[in-house]
Order: sequence, then structure tokens, then C-alpha cells
Amino acid sequence: MKIKSRHHLKGSEAKRIFASIEPLLEDVSTLRDAHLERAVSDEGMDLIFVNGKPFLMVLDSQPFFTVLGAMELRPKKRLVVVDSGAIRFVANGADIMNPGIVTADPEIKEGDLVVITEEKHGKPLAIGRALIPADQMKGEGKAVKSLHHVGDQIWKGVE
Repeated sequence: MKIKSRHHLKGSEAKRIFASIEPLLEDVSTLRDAHLERAVSDEGMDLIFVNGKPFLMVLDSQPFFTVLGAMELRPKKRLVVVDSGAIRFVANGADIMNPGIVTADPEIKEGDLVVITEEKHGKPLAIGRALIPADQMKGEGKAVKSLHHVGDQIWKGVE
């Protein structure tokens, strides 16, 4: 991913971003005095750097966590937990299938951005978009479209 431009965020834009992710977090103190920059990429996905690290991405004008951001900020909502058998596939960018899901935040609606975590330690593996609501994430079929995962270009760093 190549960055076309990078600029500091104004206070009003930073507040708007914080307001959109604050309901998903238990503790927002890490963000209170953070230095925020917006990086515009050539791929249509902007990144928000928090103190120099890509913690957030902007998809369809909606800020959400990157995998690194989810690891650091530890969201408590919009989590989809997968079993150990799914880890290898999710970490390689595969979409999340219903049989691999252990639990999902009951508030997840179709189209929501979600954090995919593993069952044993709760570590984030990927970010995706829910294809179905949480109450249907059982049985067969695809539940979440993977958008960003451990090991991809965002994870490895931007140019």
C-alpha cells in the first residue's frame, strides 16, 4: 500500500473519530492525548496513525480498528471469536465461515465492521465486514468478509 499524502488531523476531526470508536472501547484514555495523522492511500483506504502507528482505517467514511489498533486498544464490542481450527485460515486472509465461529457480539448487524479474535487468548487476527447478523452466525455458510489480516500490507507497514 502506497501513501499519497499524510497530514495532521484537526481537533474537530480527531474528536469525531474518537466519538465513533469510543462506544466500542472500555478504556479510551490511551487516545486522549494522542497525536493523530491521516494517511491517504492509493487504494482508497485511508489510515489513521495514532502516535505514529496505524491503529485505525477508514472504510466508507467509517473509522475502524486495524489489527494492530485492535491489539493495542482492545475493543470490547463487535468481536467475532473463532476456534483454533480457523486461526490458520483467518491469518492468511480467508473469509470467516460460520462453522469456525465460537461466539459473536449479539449487537453485530449485517454490514458492520468487526474484529476477528481467536478463542484461547483473545488476540485479534483480522478485521472484516459482517455478511449476516450475529444471531445467524451458526451452522453453514460465510459470515464475515475479511478486509485486513495479520501479515497483509497494512500489518507489515506502509510505504
